[in-house]
Amino acid sequence: MKSNRGAKICWVGSARYTDPLDDTSRKKFQALTSLGDLYVIGVSKDIFPRFFREQARFYLLPKIPFHILRYLELYTLVPVIVLGLIFRHGVTVLVAQGPYEGVPAASAKMIAKLLGRRIAVIVENHNDFEETLFMQRKIRCPGLFRLLMHRAAKFTFSQTDILRPVSGTTRAQAVKWCPGKPVFQFVAWTDMEAFLSVGRNRTDYTSRTVVYTGVLIPRKGVLNLVNAFAAVLARVPDARLELVGKAENPDYTRAVKDKIDRLGISDRISFVPERPQKELAERMGKAAVFVLPSLSEALGRVVVEAMAAATPVIGSRVGGIPEMVIDGETGYLVDPGDEKALADKIVWFLMNPDKAEAMGRKAHEFAGSFFSTEKFVAWHREMFVCAGKILEQSH
Repeated sequence: MKSNRGAKICWVGSARYTDPLDDTSRKKFQALTSLGDLYVIGVSKDIFPRFFREQARFYLLPKIPFHILRYLELYTLVPVIVLGLIFRHGVTVLVAQGPYEGVPAASAKMIAKLLGRRIAVIVENHNDFEETLFMQRKIRCPGLFRLLMHRAAKFTFSQTDILRPVSGTTRAQAVKWCPGKPVFQFVAWTDMEAFLSVGRNRTDYTSRTVVYTGVLIPRKGVLNLVNAFAAVLARVPDARLELVGKAENPDYTRAVKDKIDRLGISDRISFVPERPQKELAERMGKAAVFVLPSLSEALGRVVVEAMAAATPVIGSRVGGIPEMVIDGETGYLVDPGDEKALADKIVWFLMNPDKAEAMGRKAHEFAGSFFSTEKFVAWHREMFVCAGKILEQSH
């Protein structure tokens, strides 16, 4: 395998896909088809398994409502599917979505080696895998859960050949767990064209709307944003806040809504379900400012999407957000949980549309250089060439 031409690559994880693929997923795998034969093991959007071919061959497991059963499904069924792809279709490179999703890939690699097949395992790191889960929902027996997670990550990294983090913070974490391995750091796929198109055509910055996009979970700091927005309304009464995203944590969503009701500001805040990329781009492109007040964040892909739509950003000074937001030039950074600073920066954008426009234009320029389909494919090509060299050396 001297190059990635003709490679057979399988992504292994718990990402959810539809049949047929949504536009964003279709574009991603269409872009990667030039790198070889692609296989994807993921999760269906419902309780029915799916097996189909569209840009890649997809093997989607049923979506099970209970977390413990999902892990059981992942760790028992997926290794069998992976081994079938290795021995039937000649897959030689496995790309695990994270250290925990990597357990089936690591298991399949060990078994394949015993049977005379050499496999390269690439482990992605999209978040703080040690803490993120505990910041999203309450976990029963957290001590036991941490022990099991530690064992799973340690096993995966023992079989890892290449690390693929998405930011500087996730890179440091992955290297700490798995030192001495090749590292390819680049961002996750982003369907940028819809956002860049909106940004190119944007002319109006007089909006009074503030937009947040993301799942509604504690880690995202939505309660902090609501408290800050109440302070904003005291100074800019006609401001509006849109919370766009899935209510991933029902208890937390209820707490957010209860807080809004107690503050008496429900008429100024809208909850918007997940929207297609094109509509999301249009919403971002009409906002005065985009806010991501996360308490922890690996990168925050929505930040660069908002910037592509020529919308300035207020983000927490955590994870990979400072790698994208240039404080005072394309937006502002605030300390996580600092509601006063967050409110002050929101008011600044609402009261200074001319300066907001200048920041939005700089943000748009940055986003255009930060990510492109061509770069995404080139990053993968380089990574898969490295995997090929590792396999050559192992023979």
